[in-house]
Parts: sequence; structure tokens; C-alpha cells
Amino acid sequence: MPHGWIILDKPLELGSTQAVAAVKRNLRQAGLGKVKVGHGGTLDPLATGVLPIALGEATKLAGRMLDASKVYAFTVRFGAETDTLDLEGKVIAESEHRPAPAELEAVLPRFTGPIEQVPPAYSALMVDGERAYDLARKGEVVELKSRHVTIHELRLVAADENEATLEAHVSKGTYIRSLARDIARALGTVGHVTMLRRLRAGPFDLSQAISLDK
Repeated sequence: MPHGWIILDKPLELGSTQAVAAVKRNLRQAGLGKVKVGHGGTLDPLATGVLPIALGEATKLAGRMLDASKVYAFTVRFGAETDTLDLEGKVIAESEHRPAPAELEAVLPRFTGPIEQVPPAYSALMVDGERAYDLARKGEVVELKSRHVTIHELRLVAADENEATLEAHVSKGTYIRSLARDIARALGTVGHVTMLRRLRAGPFDLSQAISLDK
């Protein structure tokens, strides 16, 4: 039985659990039989990038991957906030204000270092025994407590009138959708994530990643 890691470049719209199932299927088709498989950190279906897949004995180390810091590239579109804080949701707030790149650069230090962050209502966190996203989908008001996270590094990559792309090196438990929401609000506007790509998870980065069709 194989032991070790497969570093997957997760495609758009594929859930992390589906990615694990696809790896299991490919291993069976390769004649490797039943292999224990797990992943080291969930990626939203609308996110792409580094998804470490643990095989065999390496599944015992998957928990350590959850604790590892991660690096993301993400794009925030200004002017509309959605209930999911990404492209999938319905618009719940709008603003005409579009921040200039200089304004954006000036606000980033406020989101660098230890910060308090309220997770998205549409998240897998448990609330009274249920997933927050299940409660949100039922139309219930989801109130999540803020928590301590650390943004090790945050930089502006590109910006135009309507959106900005940033890169963030973050601690475990950080929600990029929440970070984007809070940056937009600090700029006197609203926003949501239109692109999210994980560039690194712990020691693994995109240079080591393969696509599912390989």
C-alpha cells in the first residue's frame, strides 16, 4: 500500500471531499487496491490550488497540515457584498465607492499581524451541533464569535477601478472571504471574493502540485 502525499492542484468547482474520492478512484484503477486517503485542509469548491492528499500512514499527519500556515492569492470585487462573501451568494449590500490603489495600500497594515476575525456564516464551523452553512441555507441568522488569527504577510498584487488582487500568508483558521469583507469595509465600501487560489499549504506549494487528470 502506498504511503506519502499527493499534492493536488484542485480545480474549480470540485469539493475537497470529491477530490479525495477522485484520488481513491484513480488509485483503484491503477491496481493499488484499497488505500486510506485523507486531505490536509479543506478548499472551497470555488477555490483552486494546493490540496495536500495524504495516503496510508501519512493520514496520521494530516492533522498537522491543518495547523500549518497557508498562502493564498485572491481577488476582491468592490461594490457588492454577498451572503456567502463569494460569487455564489446573493447580494446583500452595495456601495458606489471604489477605493484607489493608494487607499488600499494604506489600509493593509491594519490587517497584518494578529487580528480578530468573524468567520463567514457560510462556513463548516459547528453551531449548536449543526454546520453554520446548513443553518444559513435554512435562512437562520448565524452569529459566530470572532477569533484570533494571524496575517503574517499581506500585499497588493494588482488593482483597477473595480477589483484588487492580493496575496496573503495566514495562520490556520483564517478565512480569506472574511479578510476580503473586512478590507472592503475598512475602505468605506463592500466587496466579495471572485478568485481564490491556494499557493502554499505548510511545506507544499504549487511547484509540487499535479492536476487530477495526471
